[in-house]
Amino acid sequence: MSTDIADVAGLEACIGKTPGPMHLKVIDHLDAGAQRWAASSPFCFAAFGNRSGESDLRISACGGEPGFTHAMDASTLALSRAAMDDAGIARIGQGFGALFLTPGIGETLRVNGRVAGIDRDRIEIAVEECFVHCAKALIRSGFWSARPATPATNGDEAFLFASRFMALATMDAQGHADVSPKGDPQGALLRLHEGAVWYADRPGNRRADGFRNILTQPRIAAVALIPGSTRIALVSGIGRIGTDARMRELFAVEGKTPIVATRGEHPRIELRESQAVARARLWPVGEVAQGIDPAALMVAHVKHSKHKGLQASLVRAAISIPGFMEKGLAIDYKRNLY
Repeated sequence: MSTDIADVAGLEACIGKTPGPMHLKVIDHLDAGAQRWAASSPFCFAAFGNRSGESDLRISACGGEPGFTHAMDASTLALSRAAMDDAGIARIGQGFGALFLTPGIGETLRVNGRVAGIDRDRIEIAVEECFVHCAKALIRSGFWSARPATPATNGDEAFLFASRFMALATMDAQGHADVSPKGDPQGALLRLHEGAVWYADRPGNRRADGFRNILTQPRIAAVALIPGSTRIALVSGIGRIGTDARMRELFAVEGKTPIVATRGEHPRIELRESQAVARARLWPVGEVAQGIDPAALMVAHVKHSKHKGLQASLVRAAISIPGFMEKGLAIDYKRNLY
């Protein structure tokens, strides 16, 4: 009997429906806070997906001095080609998804859109979505507490087992790309088993973009790394979401078993040194960027979201209470990491 999830109804039966407030924190441009965040970040993951029929999805690590990516205006993001490990994967018209990391800050900034232009020096992105992602993945992986190190791993299986952080790229049938963070202790993030790459999903922002994308267009691409190391694994394959109990139990942490486990069939795995990670100098963490306040940015995004209705009004009223967002985030991170 198959344990694969075949449609959205089956998915929601397992993980529940996406809470309405999750969509409220998404805006369709780069506001001042997001522009500061992107300009302060020395590192991001960038994914590019082709439209329906081509089904091509690629992801690259990007890193350098803060400012290698910046907002040209509220609707356009510029990404330096020199900052990318793989600048040649971008094409005009492709869907784009990016995940920005800033030293010492647990939350990440996600920006989605389309490639509007490419020249010798930069890639221009027409922004369609911008939102803050919760800090759970970075906390679980111990990302910012790492120290520079060379992993003592030989071969694909050993490296994936030792990995603690992954940026996962998915796309929908129209080629809209998305990159989400995954983080876990060693051995609980990725496993190579019977010719497939497996990973589990933990509580996060509950938008479930990746799940929904896989159900409509199953190609996945990811960058896995061991915090502290400049070595990465590029992983790609065909994603299948399932509830196989045996595999889910392999990913149990602190006595909690994930609800679903996804396998990447026909995987392609490439281990390499990442010049982007090296340029970003992520470890040890130096001075934390100033002017980056994830809670305040989430509040601003909810207030500026175009979503209307009673639920939206109630959420906006709640977050206007001083300290509401900061307290809520602290409780959520402590209680619901797994």
